[in-house]
Amino acid sequence: MENSNQTSTDFILLGLFPSSRIGLLLFILTVLIFLMALLGKLSMILLILLDTHLHTPMYILLSQLSLMDLNYISTIVPKMASNFLFGNKSISFIGCGLQSFIFLTLAGAEGLLLASMAYDCYVAICFPLHYPIHMSKRVCAAMIIGSWIMGSINSCAHIAYVLHIPYCHSRVINHFFCDVPAMLTLACVDTWVYEYTDFVSATLFLAVPFIGIACSYGRVLLVVYRMHSAEGRKKAYSTCSTHLTVVTFYYAPFVYTYLRPRSLRSPTEDELLAVFYTILTPLLNPIIYSLRNKEVMGAIRRVVQRISSVTK
Repeated sequence: MENSNQTSTDFILLGLFPSSRIGLLLFILTVLIFLMALLGKLSMILLILLDTHLHTPMYILLSQLSLMDLNYISTIVPKMASNFLFGNKSISFIGCGLQSFIFLTLAGAEGLLLASMAYDCYVAICFPLHYPIHMSKRVCAAMIIGSWIMGSINSCAHIAYVLHIPYCHSRVINHFFCDVPAMLTLACVDTWVYEYTDFVSATLFLAVPFIGIACSYGRVLLVVYRMHSAEGRKKAYSTCSTHLTVVTFYYAPFVYTYLRPRSLRSPTEDELLAVFYTILTPLLNPIIYSLRNKEVMGAIRRVVQRISSVTK
C-alpha cells in the first residue's frame, strides 16, 4: 500500500524488487553489490591518491572514472533500497528531477572521459616521445573539467524540458529510478520534438565518442601488431583490452537503450539494461582494472607494505 502522505506532484517508482521472497533476495544481492562497488571505487581512488607511481594521466583519468561510477550507483541504489524497505515508492517532483540531472550528467561525462582515456592510450603507444606534451597535467585537467561541464550542460537541457512539460493524472513511472524516457510516457503532450533532440544528443555523447574510441584503438592495435618487443606488445595488449572491456560495458547497453526508436523499446528490457549500467558496471570496473593491470597490483602491494610498516 502506497504512502498516504504523497502529494499530487509526487511520482511513484514501481521499483525493481517484487513483493515476495525473490524480491527480498534480489534486494539483499543488490545491497551487497552496492557495498562491494562502494568499497572497490573508494579503494581505487585512495590507491591512486596514495601511490605516487600512479600519478600519471592514465590513472588520474581512471580515478575520475571511479568517482563517476561511485556517484552513479550512489544516486540510484540507496533510494531504490529505501523504497523497498519502507514500502514508500514515492519520490518528489524536485527529487526526481535532481536524480535525473545527476544521472544524465554522469552518463554524458563518463562517455567523454572514456574517449579521453582512449586518446591517452593512443598517444602513449603511437607517439610515446610526444606523450609528455600531448598528455600533460594541464591537458589532463582540461579533459576532466571539460567532461564534467559538457555532461552538466547536456543534462540541464534535458531536465529543463522534463520539468516543464505537463504530466497526466497517472504519475507511476515503470522503472526503478527517474529515467527520462520512462517519465516521458506520462506526458500529456506530444514529445516528438524532444525525442528527436534526445536522439541527436545521444548521438553526440555516445556514437561520436565511440567512433573516436574505435578509430583510436584501430590505430593502436596496428602499431602494437608491428612492435618487435614481445614484452612491449603484451603490455600494450593488456592495457588496451582492459580499457576496451570497460568501454564495451558502458557503451553497449547505453547505445542499445537510447539510440533505439521508442516504438521498439519495452519497460522490462530498459530496466534490465539499466541494472547493467547503473549497478553491475560500477562493480565490475575496479575488478577489471585491478586484476588485469600489473601496475595497479604493484601499487596495492606497496600501499599494503607501507601501512604494515606504520602499524608495526
